[in-house]
Amino acid sequence: MNQIQKKLSFWEKSGYGCGDLASVLFWQNITMFLLFFYTDVYGLTAVAAGTMIMVSRLFDAAFDVGIGMASDRTETRWGKFRPYILWMAIPLAISAVLAFSTPHFGEHGKLIYAYATFIAFMFFYSAINIPYTALLGVVSPDPIERTKLSSFKFIGAYLAGLIVSATALKMAQYFGKGQSNNPQGWQTTMIIYAVFAVIFFFITFMSTKERVKPILKEKTPIGKDLKDLVKNDAWLMLFAITILFILFVCIRISVTTHYFKYYVGSQQLTFMGKVHHFSFEDLASAFNGIGQALSLIGVIIVPWFAGFFGKKRAIIIMFIVALICTSAFYFLKPENIILMFAFQIVGSITGGPISTILWAMYADTADYSEWKTGRRATGLVFSASIMSTKIGWAVGAMIAGFLLAIFGFQANMVQNLAVLMGLKSMMSIIPTALGIIAIIILIFYKLDEPLVQKIKNELESRRSK
Repeated sequence: MNQIQKKLSFWEKSGYGCGDLASVLFWQNITMFLLFFYTDVYGLTAVAAGTMIMVSRLFDAAFDVGIGMASDRTETRWGKFRPYILWMAIPLAISAVLAFSTPHFGEHGKLIYAYATFIAFMFFYSAINIPYTALLGVVSPDPIERTKLSSFKFIGAYLAGLIVSATALKMAQYFGKGQSNNPQGWQTTMIIYAVFAVIFFFITFMSTKERVKPILKEKTPIGKDLKDLVKNDAWLMLFAITILFILFVCIRISVTTHYFKYYVGSQQLTFMGKVHHFSFEDLASAFNGIGQALSLIGVIIVPWFAGFFGKKRAIIIMFIVALICTSAFYFLKPENIILMFAFQIVGSITGGPISTILWAMYADTADYSEWKTGRRATGLVFSASIMSTKIGWAVGAMIAGFLLAIFGFQANMVQNLAVLMGLKSMMSIIPTALGIIAIIILIFYKLDEPLVQKIKNELESRRSK
């Protein structure tokens, strides 16, 4: 391989970012509103909803490694990973609409329907998102370009997150005839998101190109690929860090709507001498939307920040600031709206971009494995890495649902003091504790910038022979 076009065009980077824009139009609804949808709209108990989400995601996580290995072995005129984006876009869109639809079934029938539709959604999400993410590792061999590309990926993600955070509750309320717990409102909202998601997936397919080819041309046995993975100590550490980071995010985001509905409630705020009334939907939408907007700003500055400090130190610095902002919520009262938004702003700028750097670091671990073994399995590395996010979201949603039940939560009722204190803890000290453990592990991660550059140079030398 010669020196492959190292500088990716703005069109290709933007097109790649459209893939995460499409994915997160679905994923943000799942992470931010699914637990609320199942408890307050669909009619499941918190325990049933949390268990269903956990079981479905763990079931799906087992599929991730399979689709990763399958994509590594796929050969088409479009490459290994791009075809899945084309093939799976429409099935994913349909499954998302079905997952946010409420059938007229009895209690057991609705639970079965929830399992079936959510498992189907996760299946198709994996089938498109694993190859899409693995594409990051083969578009360019340059770690600097991949960090930039990862930034575009997360610009798309946070742009979609901003759109969903700011509009989903309000759209569900509008199409639900003024009620955010009207099933029709959520189904219509998801149909609109699904149409745009399909368009953005097609843009990604048309605008990207796979360039990095394995050094070895022959197919390696699946067992050898798996053995390489479990011996990749850098990847194993990132796997654990990712699970903890997702738990940090998931527990908090799963109950944000509950927090504003039951703890903060409606508020009257005075601006420029006028009193304005804000419903919990207004406050939650603004809170989530601001978080996504500031996370987007953080993602934009990540290439500079990571380039200056190095990826590892950049994550540690940003994570510490985010944890301080998160823990502060334990001390806030319902009327401290301004402080809530202030901590959300700072915490989002610093915490939001962490995923951007983590995914760039996963590409480094794929190079690291090839450097050590002479074999490359990009799809497996990224699929197993996505499995860590699935585990994190599964366990996080389960923990959130179980904690709500333990605290005594009952949907659409005035909550007692134990529930209110529980909501505060789930927004603050519980996720903070998980983040501290992640930082401790990260300290021992060894792929710093000099070693990554050495690996890159040696791999390019081997490919040029």
